[in-house]
Formats: sequence, structure tokens, C-alpha cells
Amino acid sequence: LIQALGCGTRSKYRDEDLRYDRVIIMTDADVDGAHIASLLITFFYQEMPNLIRGGHLYMAVPPLYSIRQGGKVGYARDDAHKDELLRTEFTGRGKVEIGRFKGLGEMMASQLKETTMDPKKRTLLRVDVIDAEQATKDAVDALMGTKPEARFRFIQERAEFAETDVLDI
Repeated sequence: LIQALGCGTRSKYRDEDLRYDRVIIMTDADVDGAHIASLLITFFYQEMPNLIRGGHLYMAVPPLYSIRQGGKVGYARDDAHKDELLRTEFTGRGKVEIGRFKGLGEMMASQLKETTMDPKKRTLLRVDVIDAEQATKDAVDALMGTKPEARFRFIQERAEFAETDVLDI
């Protein structure tokens, strides 16, 4: 990945050597995909923070659901979007069929192109570093670092609803 991007890492990062204007992370739309995306964002944050600051890192938003009714087809990115589409777009007569994608590999190439790859139709979210940079660094270190006790402490301090007896630490 470092070689493909061509821009180096950390103190050797050079924006002018970046081979692409946009680096787009595309993962499955489920929680496993979100976990992989968070690991990749952490990598870029730690190794190439200026790639993020320069506005080059994006997340693709693939659909989690396909919705069909007669000849009409729609795609929803999450449960809330699915419910909204069912309320507003799929109100006609006939059975509504809802399919859940287990991953990007389950989609037909034409579906992937239509929903996630086509620049005219896709949704991209730019990854950005918030102004509280030290707080961001501390959170990344606590949550993604090598010390499980820091992760445990972070969760205990910030998540009153956390069931600490079921955490995998």
C-alpha cells in the first residue's frame, strides 16, 4: 500500500509524490466492514496523517440492502435508510423483496458499479481530523494501541452503557 501510493510515511511523507488525488477505502457495509475501515483509517492516521489533512482519504458507502418491487430497484446503506425507502419509495402494490448483502463480493459487478463505483451516483465520505488533534491522538492510542488496559479504561470512562464483563480485552 505504501509503495502503491508512493508518498512515503511519517516524516518522509511528501504530498507531491502521492500518485492519486483520492484514496478511497471500500469495505463491506456491515460491522465487519466498519471494523476493517477503522483499522485502515488508523493506519493512515498514524503513518500518513498529512494524507488525511490534505483531504485525500475517503470512504465509499456501499449498500447493505437491495429493495425490489416489480421493476423498481433501490439500495439502502443501513437499516434507517431501508426503512425510509420503504416508507417513501416502495409504497406501490406488489410484494417488496429485501435482500441483504453479506459483502461486496456478493454483489454483481453491475450493482457495485451502479451503487459504489460510478462517480455520478456513489457517495463518498471524506475522512477528516477534527480540531482537537491531541484528543484524537489520545483516543486512537487508547482504542487501537497495544495496551488493552488503556482500551478498557477508555471504555469505562466514556460508555456508561458498556457491559464490561462481556468486553473482549
